[in-house]
Amino acid sequence: MDDQTAAFEAERPRLARMAERLLGDHAEAEDAVQNAWLRLARNDARIDNLPGWLTTVTTRLCLDRLRSKLPEPEEDLDLDETSPDPADDVVLADSVGSALTVVLDRLSPSERVAFVLHDSFAVDFPTVATILGTSPVAARKLASRARNKLADHDRDEARPERPDYTAVVDAFLHAAKGGDLDTLLGLLAPDVVMAGADSAAVAMGTPRLVGRAQVSQLLNGGVKTAFPVFIGERPGLAWLHRGDYKVAFDFVIEDGLVHRVDLRADPQVLATVRKR
Repeated sequence: MDDQTAAFEAERPRLARMAERLLGDHAEAEDAVQNAWLRLARNDARIDNLPGWLTTVTTRLCLDRLRSKLPEPEEDLDLDETSPDPADDVVLADSVGSALTVVLDRLSPSERVAFVLHDSFAVDFPTVATILGTSPVAARKLASRARNKLADHDRDEARPERPDYTAVVDAFLHAAKGGDLDTLLGLLAPDVVMAGADSAAVAMGTPRLVGRAQVSQLLNGGVKTAFPVFIGERPGLAWLHRGDYKVAFDFVIEDGLVHRVDLRADPQVLATVRKR
């Protein structure tokens, strides 16, 4: 094994981790690293910093793949060169990799590159800027935007569901099935609206009802075949007929009261319904 091959093999594990972090796919990452090796084998020019050269080549190969899948948005990244980025000194631990994979679709290709190289592999911003063909200040801004998107995702994941939401939906179902009019009225906002929310529901003859009296009159004892479900990720109810969901009740709840009940019968919506 010659010196160049040995040096590449020493760098391969790092390059593979970096490529997989960027692409989110092990096979594509291995392919990118292998292509970097092929470029190195064909290179006749003197390389003073082989790790840096390999980082640049591998990253650009990954960037090309990312951009082919997800075009770069046109964004204004102009910043005051004298203004420090408060996120410059924030370097996340290597464990951020799994979190980044979850939110890859939230990041533009350049944001991914700036974030991963700087925060996970400690590549300085001038080098990141050279790889991206931008300025160091813009590279810092890209990393900061990516970091903020990741933080937003973490906050969304950590935010607990309003404790009254599922309870209100279930209390609504219990009262409506049991004919408990007083409880049902107490769960409805004074200006509650119940209506068809898509053309399929409207075609079924769904009326538009406004106010506690109208909504409660229709529902009181009239949802015997409704069951608690998830509509996508939201707690709701659905009418079941011969084993198939026919209409979903999608709720808007604020401060413990039902403000709106949207009836949905579109097949695409019903396909997201599952039993709770």
